[in-house]
Amino acid sequence: MRYLILLLAFVLIQCTTTEQVDSSSLSLASAKSQFSATIDFDNPANYANQSKPAYITKDNVGGNGIIDKQATLGRILFYDKNLSIDNSISCGSCHKQAIAFSDTAIQSLGVSNGKTIRHSMRLINARFANESKFFWNERANNLETQTTMPIQDHLEMGFSGESGRGNLNTLLAKLQAIPYYPELFTWAYGDNRVTETRMQSALAQFIRSIQSFDSKYDAGRSQVQNDQASFPNFTALENQGKTLFLTPPVFNANSERVGGGFGCQGCHQAPEFDIDPNSRNNGIIGVIGSTDLDVGVTRAPSLRDVVNEQGNVNGPLMHTGAVRGLNNMLGHYNDINAPARNTNLDPRLRPNNIGQKLQMTPNEITAVVQFLRTLSGKNVYVDKKWSDPFVK
Repeated sequence: MRYLILLLAFVLIQCTTTEQVDSSSLSLASAKSQFSATIDFDNPANYANQSKPAYITKDNVGGNGIIDKQATLGRILFYDKNLSIDNSISCGSCHKQAIAFSDTAIQSLGVSNGKTIRHSMRLINARFANESKFFWNERANNLETQTTMPIQDHLEMGFSGESGRGNLNTLLAKLQAIPYYPELFTWAYGDNRVTETRMQSALAQFIRSIQSFDSKYDAGRSQVQNDQASFPNFTALENQGKTLFLTPPVFNANSERVGGGFGCQGCHQAPEFDIDPNSRNNGIIGVIGSTDLDVGVTRAPSLRDVVNEQGNVNGPLMHTGAVRGLNNMLGHYNDINAPARNTNLDPRLRPNNIGQKLQMTPNEITAVVQFLRTLSGKNVYVDKKWSDPFVK
């Protein structure tokens, strides 16, 4: 009898534990109560099988393939202010859908009025790139690692373990105690364990799902064999700008352009317009709010949706946020200052070991600006599957 009682007790524990639950029969009561107006858990949004143009061939998804349920969980985590130490900041606070998942502030606001030391990067088409490192200084080797680093930053989201604050384990316990998270992690992963690895995976899947391929550029590129061909839907000025963007410059011995284009393609490669992983820094070597030179490597996001459809820039440009507008951005590259202390300046910007002088004409600047405006889509700004699920 004693052994029978022990056996029954063991079976009862196994049946009532929430560690292994059949997600197909999960009630999701708390999750549906919280998100029923914004998420259909019975028919999750399509994150995994979105269409993309045949000419888009780069893909850094790696071993973390997108799964609809896990990307949905990532969406909730992305917008949940519970991920900050004082419940005031989410990932979406600094990466806003309305401005291509970037920020208008030069220094994004963190917890306790702390401010970031770099401008918040656009997250458009992060999946479709050869570059797999993240942050402006590439300190994260991949997107998965990147996702929880702002959470643990003392200024940004605050789970730093410093000055009496909790660390990431504190956050994991906090989320485990929020009723909808054990349900959601069971729904997405088969059991209710909230772990850093699962958070990283889900957040990275959601971010990689954010894509933009409905631009004027895409409409033109789909009609021709390659980027060099004249796009039939482009104006003459837009086609001129595309040629200037794609064509390498020809320099004389003084690094003055005497022919060719601007050579933007050397670092921002069409048709994805992602940054070449071998790129070094671009001549801007400051740090926001500091006198440090910062001559390290500088990453860049895709040039897609650098402006919105109306031509308004989606936030300040460059890692310092110091450049406002496409004309000023081109002005920076027009005449590169190459001081000796900038030991990491990209060689493509200093032919003959002298900072390039592209000698852009006003017409050429206008043409390239018009071309860059063709890279902006529409859907990414309004699609509900990338929107804040806490806003009903």
